[in-house]
Amino acid sequence: MDNLLARITINPDICHGKPAIRNMRWPVEVILDMLSAGMTTEEIIEDHPELEKEDIMAALRFAKISVSGRSLAEAV
Repeated sequence: MDNLLARITINPDICHGKPAIRNMRWPVEVILDMLSAGMTTEEIIEDHPELEKEDIMAALRFAKISVSGRSLAEAV
């Protein structure tokens, strides 16, 4: 499995089953919102030190796979 994609978890008990970062309450969509608002990776990590650069890269990788029409399972 892609090491970055291993950071994306889908658990019905966390974030209502939305794709999240490492079973934390950080949905991928929130990471993407921060990036689209113009925050840099460094700013996000500075504001939220529980996140790692690889988490943000994983969110971007997951988004790319999602818009390509592939599923997470197909990407492995």
